[in-house]
Amino acid sequence: MYRPYSKPVNKASPSVQVPEPRISRIMVFLVKFFARLYLLLFLGVARALVRGDKHLFSAFKRALSGESRCLIAFRHPNGGEAQLLLWFIIFRLRQLARKAGVFFALRPHARFVYGFEVIRWGGVIARLVMPRLGALPVHHTKMDAAGMARIYKAIIDGPYPLAIAPEGQVSYTTEEVPRLEQGAVRIGFHTAERLEKTNRNCPVEVLPVSIHYRYGPGANASMERLLRKIEKYTKLSRRDGDGRVLPFADRLFRARDCILSLNEKRYGLVPVEGQDFSSRVDMVMEAALKSAEGILGILQKEGEIIERLYMIRQLCWDYIYLPGRDTLDDISPVERSLLDLKAGEAWFASRHMELVDFVWYFRVDIPSEDAPLHVKIEYVQNLWDFANRTMGGAYSERVINIHPKRVLIQVTSPLNLTERLPAYRQDRKGAIAAAMEDLKDAYYDCIREAAKYTL
Repeated sequence: MYRPYSKPVNKASPSVQVPEPRISRIMVFLVKFFARLYLLLFLGVARALVRGDKHLFSAFKRALSGESRCLIAFRHPNGGEAQLLLWFIIFRLRQLARKAGVFFALRPHARFVYGFEVIRWGGVIARLVMPRLGALPVHHTKMDAAGMARIYKAIIDGPYPLAIAPEGQVSYTTEEVPRLEQGAVRIGFHTAERLEKTNRNCPVEVLPVSIHYRYGPGANASMERLLRKIEKYTKLSRRDGDGRVLPFADRLFRARDCILSLNEKRYGLVPVEGQDFSSRVDMVMEAALKSAEGILGILQKEGEIIERLYMIRQLCWDYIYLPGRDTLDDISPVERSLLDLKAGEAWFASRHMELVDFVWYFRVDIPSEDAPLHVKIEYVQNLWDFANRTMGGAYSERVINIHPKRVLIQVTSPLNLTERLPAYRQDRKGAIAAAMEDLKDAYYDCIREAAKYTL
C-alpha cells in the first residue's frame, strides 16, 4: 500500500532557462486543444459559468480598446485557477461577450504573473508553454529587477490585462481569505502614477475574481472513498466499538488528530492538555521551520511564518537548480559531489517546508454533517493533503481531485486605483491598506454570491 510521496533529489542541476515571454499564435492554437485535456485532470467535464459577467465583459472591453489598464486579481485556493482562467479568457470569453452584445477590439488574452519556482517543479511542459503564452515569471524573496520590469512594461503598454494572485500562492480554502499580499495593489498604484505622469488618461482597475466548485450528488461517494483512504493510511476505523459508523465530523476529527499527533511525535513535541488544534499546529510549524533552517544553515530569524517559508523555498530551489550556472561540466568531480549533497539536503529541508506551506492554511473548522457539499469535499481533500505532506509529499502529489459539476467564475466590480491617487500621494501606506481591505471585502462578496448558486 505504501509508496513514497515525493522522489528524493540527489543531483544538482543547471539553472532553468526559458525564453523571453511573448504571445505565440502557434502556442495559443495548440493550447486550444491540449489545455482542455489538461483541465480534465482537475475538473473532469465540469461546465464553467460566469457570474457577474457584466463586470468581466466591461473590464475587458475597456482594456482591449486601450481605455484602461486592468489587473485581474484572482483567488488561488486550489492550484488550477490560472490554467482555467487563461483557457476561459482565450477560448470562451469572446463568444459569451458577443451573446451579451459586447464586442472586443482584440481577441481576449491575459498576461499571468507566476513564481519562478513553477517552471522548476513544472518541468519541460511548463517551460515550453508558459513563456510562449506571455506569462511573466518573478521571484518572491529576492531582488528581481528584470522580472518587475517585464511586469510593469506589460501592464503599462497593454492592451492585455495582467493577471496576478494576491494570495501569493495556493491558499487551500475557498470559503475564507486567510491572507493577501500587497503586490497587485502596489503594482496598480505605481502604474497609475506612471500613466498620469505621461498624461495618459487611462485608469488602472483591479478586477476581483474568485473561482468556486459545485458538486453533484454523485460526489458524495467519491468523498467517502477518499475519507476511507485517509482512514486506511492512518489505520483508523470508521466504526465505533459497537460497530456503528461514526458521524462524519467525528471521523474527520479522529483522522486530523491522528495525523497531527504523528507530526508532534516526529518533532518531539508534547501538547498541553486541552490545547486546541490551532495552537498545536503553531508548535509543529515552528519546529518544522527550525528543522529546515538548521539543515540549510539559516540563522534563526524573527519574522512571519510565511516570510520564513518563502526564504526556505527559495534557498532549496537555488541549491537544486543552481542560479547562474548553465552547465556543470566545467567543475571537478569533488565539487560536483558537494553540490549534489547540498541539493539532497535542500530536498530534505523542503519536506519540512512543504508541511508548513499546507498546515498554515489548514486551521479551519471541521465541517458538520449538514454543511454544504463543496465545503465537506474541500475539507476531506485537504485532510488527505495533510497526510500527504506528513509523508513527505508536496503540492505536486496533492491532486486526488473529486471532480465538480460546475465551476463558478465569480466576478465583482473593479477597484479604480487611479481615482485613489490623491489619497495615495498623501498617505501611501494608508491608501494601500484601504485598497487591500476593499479587495478582501470584494472577495467575501464573491463568496457570498457564489453561495447563492444551486445546481
